[in-house]
Amino acid sequence: MASTIEHVSGDRRYFIRTFGCQMNEHDSEQVAGLLEADGMQPAGAPEDADVVVVNTCCIREKADQKLYAYLGGLKALKRSRPGMQIAVGGCLAQKDQDVVRSRAPHVDVVFGTHNVHRAAELLARAAQEGPIVEILTEAVRADAEAFPSALGVRRDLPHSAWVTIQVGCDNSCAFCIVPAVRGPEISRPFESLLDEVRQLSDQGVAEVTLLGQNVNSYGRDLALARRKAGERVRVRPLFADLLRAVGAVGGIQRVRYTSPHPKDLRPETIAAMAETPAVCEHLHLPLQSGSDAVLAAMHRGYTAERYLERLAEARRGIPDLAVSTDIIVGFPGETEQDFADTLAVVADAEFDSAFTFVFSPRPGTEAAAMTGDFVDPEVATERYERLRAVVERSARRRHEAREGRREEVLVEGPSKTRPELTSGRTRQNKLVHFAAPATLRPGSFVDLDVTGAGAHYLLGELVAVRATPARRERIPVVAA
Repeated sequence: MASTIEHVSGDRRYFIRTFGCQMNEHDSEQVAGLLEADGMQPAGAPEDADVVVVNTCCIREKADQKLYAYLGGLKALKRSRPGMQIAVGGCLAQKDQDVVRSRAPHVDVVFGTHNVHRAAELLARAAQEGPIVEILTEAVRADAEAFPSALGVRRDLPHSAWVTIQVGCDNSCAFCIVPAVRGPEISRPFESLLDEVRQLSDQGVAEVTLLGQNVNSYGRDLALARRKAGERVRVRPLFADLLRAVGAVGGIQRVRYTSPHPKDLRPETIAAMAETPAVCEHLHLPLQSGSDAVLAAMHRGYTAERYLERLAEARRGIPDLAVSTDIIVGFPGETEQDFADTLAVVADAEFDSAFTFVFSPRPGTEAAAMTGDFVDPEVATERYERLRAVVERSARRRHEAREGRREEVLVEGPSKTRPELTSGRTRQNKLVHFAAPATLRPGSFVDLDVTGAGAHYLLGELVAVRATPARRERIPVVAA
């Protein structure tokens, strides 16, 4: 029997704590948009909130420990604030389902990765009916309104936005829990994406980042569905087409994306990056390991040689390309020779930056069961430090090569480490710190001369302000 849920918001305030990746961050933006559409206002801290939403990740190390420690701190706070609600969503909620409430019975709502769009409604129901756990086992392909990015969002940076083009993953990497918690790949319809990007442009957004677990394969499922429906179409990814189309939207000056898979990096994507002026000269291409034996155990679908070939093709096709990567140290069974192979590939690749991790098992993954092959933690830590030295050497060298150059920089705001300076990003996604007038607003485009470099940043001198953002009222973004 259907029931009507009364959304009582009034002067209620919400606070969202996010653990995890860009996908989690974007999910949190959507939850914030839903709560504000329901009449709530953001709070600066949990102590000031009537609703606290914890958006979880199960990819990062000790994610469950971090979650339950945080929920433990909220227990006493809730006791002192009658009527306060706590909701837990995201990947860990999807994976553990009823475990969350059994370990933290003071939680009012548990929702997963496939029903972010119901967060406000579930909170309203819980206020009337008591605690609710709602975990959908898969995304609803036909429900356009439920697809991530097709919801209202609240962005902290009005000039920059994430756009989810795809959810789920069809790969089977031995270390990754994403397919289990996000499901199989589902691509968002092409025109729906373009409609959202056009709306973002109308609202003053100048930079969009396309999100997916494997963006290279975007649209392959859409083409397959059309063929099954009787259309004579070639089943292929549509990502290169999407890059060109998004880059052609007026007002969008920068297009980024994350993350591609090396085995699916196609020549047409490289061409689209090179030939579409708005697409930035930055490629995040996860290596994970430079050992063919380890790559095979990870089920990555490429060899070290093939990775380097793809990387060389990208650098030949895209002038001034910056490349970042992900690398796991100490994957089960990794020998000293395997690690030496990784060091050799990393040195050869000369990455601009790298996210390096010591392997830690994620329950539910194939690698977590390889206990007999786990690498001694002290050995893995020592290898990690050696890898970091190689990465930082190449990063510093590539940054120093930019000294004396003039760069276009998109201003983000005060530096997090040196508040007297302003920070921004080049088209290559390099962080730049520089002195600027107090009136320089985030979202401005400026020209800088690069005057110094470190392994993780550039220093610059302001030359000219190209453009400042239009003053527009921040409103929730709703895709058609």
